[in-house]
Amino acid sequence: MSDLVVGSDGLARCGWGSSSDLYMAYHDDEWGRPVRDDGRLFEKISLEAFQSGLAWITILRKRENFRAAFAGFDPVAVAEFGEADIERLLADTGIVRNRQKIEATIHNARVLADLPVPLSDLLWSFAPSPRAARVASFADIPAVTPESKAMAKDLKKRGFRFVGPTTSYALMQSMGMVDDHLLGCHVPVM
Repeated sequence: MSDLVVGSDGLARCGWGSSSDLYMAYHDDEWGRPVRDDGRLFEKISLEAFQSGLAWITILRKRENFRAAFAGFDPVAVAEFGEADIERLLADTGIVRNRQKIEATIHNARVLADLPVPLSDLLWSFAPSPRAARVASFADIPAVTPESKAMAKDLKKRGFRFVGPTTSYALMQSMGMVDDHLLGCHVPVM
């Protein structure tokens, strides 16, 4: 896979974004686009946690099943999940059936309910200064930054689970806090 690929539609995009229709839609319409809605951010935190150790395409393929299984990622509803819900989720072949990740998602919904500030305000408080220009290669994109380390440390201190520095940086990318689209990619700078 090349770092930048011109698709059959004539558009240049980050190489990973052209490897499947799901990736293309996610790359073109979602990844790197600013999100400030707490419900959508809860979904992103949850899916990033489920992705840990897996390919992102696995999560994209199962995303609608995750949404159905976790009440549309309504944090108020998920915070009410109990042991019967955990067992139901562990039996759901449409999602990633990992007890720790399922329990973390429910736990994180409960933590979110007790936050003294909106999740959006908390997460965006870790936004780094924008880069002067997009980078030309994925080799120039870090997996962890000082900001993602600080975000992970703060989220863990507040009780969130599955929010290490690498997962936090992936969250920053998915929620549009950082623009890691490559130089020449057709997606406009936000």
